[in-house]
Amino acid sequence: MIKQYDLKCIFSALTIAATGLVAGCDMASGDYKEGDFAEVIAVKALTKTISVPREECRDEVVTLTRETKDPNQIVGTVAGAVIGGVLGNEVGSGKGNDAATVGGAVIGGYAGNQVQEGMQERNTYTETRQNCQTVYDSREQAAGYEVTYRLNDIDRKINLDYDPGRQIAVVNGNLVLQN
Repeated sequence: MIKQYDLKCIFSALTIAATGLVAGCDMASGDYKEGDFAEVIAVKALTKTISVPREECRDEVVTLTRETKDPNQIVGTVAGAVIGGVLGNEVGSGKGNDAATVGGAVIGGYAGNQVQEGMQERNTYTETRQNCQTVYDSREQAAGYEVTYRLNDIDRKINLDYDPGRQIAVVNGNLVLQN
């Protein structure tokens, strides 16, 4: 025979089991009590542009002037002065001969200097050199998500590192966010 005390225990156990079963079914079906979750309205992926440096090199042909042993064109100046003096001496006669010789030497010296300078400037060679510089490539990188959610009929936004899905858990009025 079942005592009244035993019936109360059995009834209590069945009540507890039924409550758990109903709560479990509500959770499995997604019928949560209002306020337990915030509804996610929109999720927008955020990106940022980053610059990545890299070295870019290319070969360039450059023209260089050979080094000279006579940078002041002394040989050309002296040779021009001698030749100019000799030619000036041949042109002049009498007292004008000395002036023609000196004038020829001066003009010849200047001309010899200029001729040697031109020859030195044209004494060139080409060389291939590598020219390198840093250039930046831009690319987009994920920067998280802008999430719009509704809690207690108020729409709010929050930035998260992850997509929270359709709902965000709420405990004591605060969002429960993953780390």
